[in-house]
Amino acid sequence: MGFLLPIILALLVSVLGGLYFFGAFRQRRPGEPPLDRGPIPWLGHVLEFRRDTAMFLERMKRKHGDIFTIQLGGFYFTFLMDPLSFGTVVKEARAKLDFTKFAQQLVQKVFGYHSMENDHKFLQMSSNKHLMGDGLVVMTQAMMSNLQNLMLHSVGTKHDKNKTWNEDGLFNYSYNIVFRAGYLALFGNETPKSTGSLEKAKEVDREESQELFHEFRKYDQLFPNLAYGVLPPGEKREAERLKRLFWNMLSVQKVRTKDNISGWVSEQQQVREEHGMEDFMQNRYMFLLLWASQGNTGPAAFWLLLYLMKHPEAMKAVQREVEEVLKETDQEVKHGGPLVDLTRDMLLKTPILDSAVEETLRLTAAPVLTRAVLQDMSLKMSDGNEYRIREGDRVALFPYTAVHIDPEVHPDPLTFKYDRFLTPEGGKKTDFYKGGKKLKYYNMPWGAGITMCPGRFFATNELKQFVFLMLTYFDFELKNPEEKIPDIDIKRWGFGSMQPTKDIPFRYRLRF
Repeated sequence: MGFLLPIILALLVSVLGGLYFFGAFRQRRPGEPPLDRGPIPWLGHVLEFRRDTAMFLERMKRKHGDIFTIQLGGFYFTFLMDPLSFGTVVKEARAKLDFTKFAQQLVQKVFGYHSMENDHKFLQMSSNKHLMGDGLVVMTQAMMSNLQNLMLHSVGTKHDKNKTWNEDGLFNYSYNIVFRAGYLALFGNETPKSTGSLEKAKEVDREESQELFHEFRKYDQLFPNLAYGVLPPGEKREAERLKRLFWNMLSVQKVRTKDNISGWVSEQQQVREEHGMEDFMQNRYMFLLLWASQGNTGPAAFWLLLYLMKHPEAMKAVQREVEEVLKETDQEVKHGGPLVDLTRDMLLKTPILDSAVEETLRLTAAPVLTRAVLQDMSLKMSDGNEYRIREGDRVALFPYTAVHIDPEVHPDPLTFKYDRFLTPEGGKKTDFYKGGKKLKYYNMPWGAGITMCPGRFFATNELKQFVFLMLTYFDFELKNPEEKIPDIDIKRWGFGSMQPTKDIPFRYRLRF
């Protein structure tokens, strides 16, 4: 026993020292937010946080108020729950609050990609050039062409009695079509030269994109646990297999063989090549670009179409708007006639659809916006109180509970109101209030500040084009009109667009 006692004491000291090093014994200092370390050393509240982020943060707010610090897996996060105070985080200098360090760690864990210096700066510049403004004109046309290829190539018509109706799950259909069309618009099409004809090239696009989507959905379902680093061994092996598959399918060598590669993708590849990045790492970045651009739009398209189907007055209003836009451009949809030429300028004339999109994202987009604290600093709240934040911690916002479903900001917040973001005159409504004060950040599906999604205009156009074509070309309905809107899958809190707990059967057919 005399021999074992020093060993036991040494182990105890090591364990206690490790726990101290990882903040297990941290105490709140004067001027800091309320501190809640949680029930488990080092892990803190991570189990409850992962189980239901929204419910957990609401419990913490009731307990501690609009600002509090919690321990999650060895890190301390200060959550700010007052939307009137969001500006103090969004506008803070990157020398104090920076998202890149956190983002770099995440993309390395999830995609195997090691960021280069100024990675986000290059992405932002390229996105501004190719996914906004004049660049968006080109992308809108590319998206339109690929949507038409996927949606209209083999659907039964009313004149074909054997294929009058097509049946699918609404989530699977929406995600499938929008994902594949977006992928083809960004990463390019098969060349007619390699296949012998344009029609054969389009067929190859349909087959390849279908295979890609099938594998992507497997990865997508693993993503939340992969990001948290809690995949069991079997699923971890599957995730690694899928990574290697995508690195190969999206390799720069294969992308270079395509026609119509977007300037956004080709420029990202060129910049990395000029900076000496090896091809294998560029392949990983291509996978990251695919997920970043297409991982959220498809689910959002499902919710938008479902909300319109469940709210007939919304459907009628959007349908009228679509028909008016077509009439203004002298386009008529008829059997055997030319396909609709839906341009970026036409999509600028749909304020009702814009409001429906924004309302859908308010209800179903739930990102956690996180910044790393690079130096000791203070956060000033809207009520005048100021709190000290420690270097090495993280600051986070969760707009979904803080503002999206706050009944003071958005009355009857869990109800879809297609015109919530319209003024009585039909323009865009931006006046929303909290505590009698006008909010700047009243809806944040894309984030805010310098971390705002650089592809948001392209993604919005994807949603609108998909719905525009569905309303123009198809009759569609839920197989069970009385079926309730499914709950959102709470395992995906914090990762952008939420997904449903189950799919909804529907059927569709060409209108002409």
